[in-house]
Amino acid sequence: MVGLFVSVAHGAAIAPEMALQQITSAEFGNLRSIAGWLRQHGRDGYVGADVADAMGIPRQESEELLEARQRGFRSDDELRIAQISADEKRDFLLFMVQQPNDQVYFYFSTVREGLKKAFVSIPSKNLVMPLDRLEAEARFQREVRYWGDRIESK
Repeated sequence: MVGLFVSVAHGAAIAPEMALQQITSAEFGNLRSIAGWLRQHGRDGYVGADVADAMGIPRQESEELLEARQRGFRSDDELRIAQISADEKRDFLLFMVQQPNDQVYFYFSTVREGLKKAFVSIPSKNLVMPLDRLEAEARFQREVRYWGDRIESK
């Protein structure tokens, strides 16, 4: 995988950040483990400027791509990708789940603070919508467990 190939639809508005609950200390441990595993075993990739902007990741205007370390896995009809910034000055851990129903879920988190933003993109409709707090937290926790289990099995 060279980079995150799914981009957020241009011009689609994303609502202001919602108040998300802090995740548990066990999940913070998993986030640290996932981040370390991605740094060590991830492959070179990137986050596109459109995704970075939608997530609220600061970047220079001239930066069209942000370097990342990433891994992706396909199971059944779902594609899951996890990315961490290759630049230690940036703190982000992104999860993306592409489903066969034309929905792509994005979860923006930091290792230090946990989930910051979550939304779903429906490319065929040029639509991006924030997830409500409860759905965002539940789906994010599921991704953290997926990646935690994935690295334990390696």
